[in-house]
Amino acid sequence: MTTVSEKEIEAIDVQSRKHTISLLVENKFGAFNRIAGLFSAKGYNIDSLTVGPTEDDSVSRMTIVTRGDDNIIEQIIKQLNKLIDTLKVTDLTYESFVERDLALIKVQTTAETRSEIMQIVEIFRAKIIDISPKTATIEAVGGQQKIDAIIKMLKPFVIKEMARTGRVALKREFQGEVD
Repeated sequence: MTTVSEKEIEAIDVQSRKHTISLLVENKFGAFNRIAGLFSAKGYNIDSLTVGPTEDDSVSRMTIVTRGDDNIIEQIIKQLNKLIDTLKVTDLTYESFVERDLALIKVQTTAETRSEIMQIVEIFRAKIIDISPKTATIEAVGGQQKIDAIIKMLKPFVIKEMARTGRVALKREFQGEVD
């Protein structure tokens, strides 16, 4: 039987570490395709990608979650910075940042299961945003672990449909203690 040392486990973790990369890009036709194409052409996988407008209509923010060791991530960042539409690239992984995920989960319900589903929703501070005699649609917002946990709790009730945004993130500005 082969055993794996703690150093080998740590090396594996570093190689497969998730990185959250925040990009500010010009809000122009084709910018998204160029960025997605870069990942595809270089063989880099995207675990999650969200894009949306910022406070400035001419700029969009992209949040990309990808995996790789520090060398691979460094190459990704260099390549992203070379793209014409890119304004700023930040690897948030080693920064303090806030992140959220949104999931809409349509669950099968019956008169007997509805109260139990409502309890789960309440525990996770989620919301029921649509209901019918046979289904309830739940909105859950939070970190990836919270979303994964509520999905796991709702699976026994039969998830009929689900849509998930992926991670959105911003660097945390406040560092330190409040006087």
